[in-house]
Amino acid sequence: MRELRFEPGFLDHPDGSCLVCYGKTRVLCTAVVEQGVPRWLGEGAGGWVTAEYSMLPGSVGQGRKKRERGKPDGRSVEIQRLIGRSLRAAVRLDLLGPRTVTCDCDVLQADGGTRTAAISGAWVALHGALARVAAEAGLAGPGELLRGPLAAVSVGIVDGEVVCDLDHAADARAEVDMNVVMLGEEFVEIQGTGEKGTFTSAQLDALLAAARQGIRAIREAQRAALEG
Repeated sequence: MRELRFEPGFLDHPDGSCLVCYGKTRVLCTAVVEQGVPRWLGEGAGGWVTAEYSMLPGSVGQGRKKRERGKPDGRSVEIQRLIGRSLRAAVRLDLLGPRTVTCDCDVLQADGGTRTAAISGAWVALHGALARVAAEAGLAGPGELLRGPLAAVSVGIVDGEVVCDLDHAADARAEVDMNVVMLGEEFVEIQGTGEKGTFTSAQLDALLAAARQGIRAIREAQRAALEG
């Protein structure tokens, strides 16, 4: 694992916020709670959690990334859907009430693993936002609205070896690339691709074992940040 850092309460105005760093990758995550839910969800169905993801112009190493004005590009749409699905798996939507929580994940600096860092950081921001919801609802704390700790990490096979938490250089050389999201000790989503080849069942087991180990380290860093 690269050096991990979570800074909850990084901004004053959102209901929850967190600056997350996986090595040189830095993502600013915010969570804002609003009354009401999407019309298609219907009344009495509980609350909703959604996410948006973007990369700032200066976040990449070569040149300037153009701002996404209007409709985001396909990559951003795919990533924000992943983040939204992951966060919803972690929340007791039936207890959230008629509220929508929007988590915005803005990549300040990209060096691999932006989507996994965004998921882990957004969960910390969401924790802060739900603390306010819990206080308003007379609940003991955000734990009553959460199903457990959520974290994500990338793993891959680089030069024949299993690597956890790939930076950009490792990701560019990876024969196999995988993103793993876990809620507690259970999987939420696994995205695996043979970028430059195939992989065996034994290699898949090794990748998942590395992901579990990495995610345990991430959860510990999240816990320490929230308690600190």
